[in-house]
Amino acid sequence: MTATAAATTTPARRHTRTGGPGDRSGLLETALGWTLVVVIAMFVTQIGLM
Repeated sequence: MTATAAATTTPARRHTRTGGPGDRSGLLETALGWTLVVVIAMFVTQIGLM
C-alpha cells in the first residue's frame, strides 16, 4: 500500500458507520425499531400465521 492510498482511506474509515453496538445512533431509532417489531408481532398474531 502506498502512502497516498493509506492517506485517502483513513478519513473514510473514521466516518464509516456500521450500525453495530458501538454506534451511538440514538434513542429515537431504537424506539422506532422496537415499535416496528411490536406492530409486526401484532399483525402476525391477528392473521394467525403461528
